Amino acid sequence: MASPFVDKVTITVRAGDGGNGAVTFHREKYVAAGGPDGGDGGRGGDILFVADARMRTLLDFTYKRHFKAQNGAPGKGSNCTGRNAESLTIAVPQGTVVYDEETETVMANLSELDVPKQVLRGGRGGKGNARFATPTRKAPRFAQPGERMQGRWVRLELKSVADIGLVGFPNVGKSTTLAAVTRANPKIADYHFTTLSPNLGVLTVDGRSYTMADIPGLIEGASQGQGLGHEFLRHVERTRVLIHVIDASALEGRDVLEDYHTIMQELSQYSQALGQRPMVVAANKADLPMAEENVQKLKQALEPEGVRVFAVSAATHRGLQEMLRCVADMVDDLPPVTLEPETFDESLLWQQKTFEVEKLSEDVYQVQGDLAEEILRRMYPNDRDSIRYFGEQLEKQGIIAALREKGAKDGDTVIMAGFEFEFVE
Repeated sequence: MASPFVDKVTITVRAGDGGNGAVTFHREKYVAAGGPDGGDGGRGGDILFVADARMRTLLDFTYKRHFKAQNGAPGKGSNCTGRNAESLTIAVPQGTVVYDEETETVMANLSELDVPKQVLRGGRGGKGNARFATPTRKAPRFAQPGERMQGRWVRLELKSVADIGLVGFPNVGKSTTLAAVTRANPKIADYHFTTLSPNLGVLTVDGRSYTMADIPGLIEGASQGQGLGHEFLRHVERTRVLIHVIDASALEGRDVLEDYHTIMQELSQYSQALGQRPMVVAANKADLPMAEENVQKLKQALEPEGVRVFAVSAATHRGLQEMLRCVADMVDDLPPVTLEPETFDESLLWQQKTFEVEKLSEDVYQVQGDLAEEILRRMYPNDRDSIRYFGEQLEKQGIIAALREKGAKDGDTVIMAGFEFEFVE
């Protein structure tokens, strides 16, 4: 039984936490009071994606949806920095686009094989106590914990990487055409929606090679989610040239021009750029009765608009080579289609930590958010130097200013991530 084709899935990825800084002091014979020598923690592992030629579908991600990189190692004495964690590289099929699920930002565009793309950076390692030594703080008994990372939901969408795309209504002969001109072996039958997933094949024309994709049949309303089209229209976005396959025999009683305009409307509604993609029309089944009349009807209507129409028969191979030479020349004259930027805002690689201040009563304020929690983690309540450093960080990160803006005054109570302290002007 064939495995199901999966081209869209949502997963969570989490970069590794940074290692904690060390609290240690130099110990040596005949040295009574060695200074602080705690080393920094190592950096957590990054999250990378890479296109793998062996993968054809996102099926594997339906079984495993959670991915986490390793944490950095903690610092050690003698100013030894902890080991940085290795990056976690996630393999996906070529043509996969990684989106941030919350912001819809493109995080990575895996159009090239074996080129890793970074989507998350590992957490920073915490500073060891040696970093906090000053002329007035000679023996700090605190260190900085490593940065803790949170999981992020990302959406993977597979968009076929093909030079040429076959589009058209169901049962017009797209799969037969693909099989006739490439070594692909798609399922072919005389009923609608035989093709339930994109099929790819390699086409050779006069010694030149191209990839061709057979897209599942579209219907009216496909761009709004009708039929199967909505799920697979993304697979024609990267194609440089489209072959619009039309049943010239009209055995199902359809009007060939109406079919053409319906499909063009669906392409344009899905993407304006897709509706303007260079195209030829393959008037298929030209060896059957009524075909000649419909071929002429298509030529008279479309060729004055610059759309070439070819009378072909995928079953007998009639007219295919002439059409393919034309399409190959068109592809050679066009640059690759670029849909999404190759880079994105690098600030997204880091998790932006924030806070918010809320006035609970006349003299009680609450500070919440991952930035507040991060600062609190660095504070040791029983160490005076640590408490002083904690106050410096509250000032530096703007939390003190935000409390003042909310009306906090000397002696008021501040609750921060479950910890209570007195506001001092």
